[in-house]
Amino acid sequence: MTTPPPFGRALCAMITPFTKDGQNLDLDAAAALATRLTSTGRCDGLVLNGTTGESPTTSDAEKTALLRAVREAVGPSVPLLAGVGSADTRHTVELARAAEAAGADGLLVVTPYYSRPPQPAVEAHFRRVADAVGVPVMVYDIPGRTGTRIAPETMLRLAEHPRITAVKDCAGDLLAAARVIDRTGLAYYSGSEELNLPLYAVGGAGYVSTVANAAPAATRAVLDAFDRGETATAARLNARLLPLVELMMYGGLPGTVTAKALLGAGPVREPLQPANRGTVDGLRAALTVLNASQHQA
Repeated sequence: MTTPPPFGRALCAMITPFTKDGQNLDLDAAAALATRLTSTGRCDGLVLNGTTGESPTTSDAEKTALLRAVREAVGPSVPLLAGVGSADTRHTVELARAAEAAGADGLLVVTPYYSRPPQPAVEAHFRRVADAVGVPVMVYDIPGRTGTRIAPETMLRLAEHPRITAVKDCAGDLLAAARVIDRTGLAYYSGSEELNLPLYAVGGAGYVSTVANAAPAATRAVLDAFDRGETATAARLNARLLPLVELMMYGGLPGTVTAKALLGAGPVREPLQPANRGTVDGLRAALTVLNASQHQA
């Protein structure tokens, strides 16, 4: 990147803690986690109310309450992005305005899902949201969940909007990402941990990571080493992180479930179900090995 990333490099897609019965937010736990993730400099900023934050099963009022509580906990200097995606453009605009009013520094806006709009409609959706607010927008491209890819040509046009400044990239197409990075000023953040280093190496801005809930220092260390010019070290640290990434993100359970299991951070809301004991033990063993390896670096 020739200019500093707009929200820092290391962003955590933070979980949303609930009370033991899952009926209410645990705002004290959320504030404590947000402070822990950001106070030591391991995470530059946080993304709230995203997929990892269980946005499909939290109410609009809960989303606002979480954002306000975390803002109060971490203060004004920590970048906070709010997930405001929905399948309904009108509702997305309402969520975007509410998040801006609650103190969000930026908005994470996912492609409308289920209805599978064509590319002109996808573009119009993002422009409609960006026109409605005064804070930057991070476009979230995750076709595996939404059913619709943001085509590179669409991304090029979106980059012309003054408030569309960043992308959370979960498309898994490094060639397309590199081409858009080269032709625009968009800050590309990896949303797939196994691609954090490759995307960064071709000009990406950093990452938005679920794994960072449990391993923020190890996740960040990869980019720190690359920035120092220690590319071999970065590759080695990246390889050490991959076993945990594979278990958390590709072991058959959503990252929300595995992150909460590792943190002991309360229940998930249905339709999600908690990890079983064997899975939890495996996750904790992998994290223990990773943490031990950090002291050997």
